Amino acid sequence: MTERPIWAPWRIDYILGEREKSCLFCRVIEEDDDRGNLVLFRGRLAFVILNLYPYNPGHLMVAPYRHISQLEELEDEAALEVMVLTKKCCVALKNKMAAQALNAGLNLGEVAGSSIKEHLHLHIVPRWEGDNNFMPVLAETRVMPQALGETYDLLQPAFEKAGS
Repeated sequence: MTERPIWAPWRIDYILGEREKSCLFCRVIEEDDDRGNLVLFRGRLAFVILNLYPYNPGHLMVAPYRHISQLEELEDEAALEVMVLTKKCCVALKNKMAAQALNAGLNLGEVAGSSIKEHLHLHIVPRWEGDNNFMPVLAETRVMPQALGETYDLLQPAFEKAGS
């Protein structure tokens, strides 16, 4: 099997940039600026947010409100809502962005690749045939065909209709 990495050189701003002093997810859920914070949906125990440093357009995250880092700390009811919201994300990405496939998963701990290890969150990354083209390979550049605000506007109505 040939390795097909997803290149995301714009993420270097996140990697090398100044870290928030508090938890990003906890700050976002306390603030009343869903569009500014890219929050697409707030459920009873969990919420959906666009990734500010996406691997692909439409890269979403689902996180519980409760500030926990380990999956085993997540109550069953919250775990169910995280999975229900993950399903809604999959439907929205397929319907609104014509995603041909999806990567979904958890990075549990820093060694596993979690960049925000203190607050559990699940990633959903839409994929398309050929989404890894010559630009990242030859020019170390990834073409993002859609601005975050446009992606937000495209996906947000799918969550309004979905309810919790």
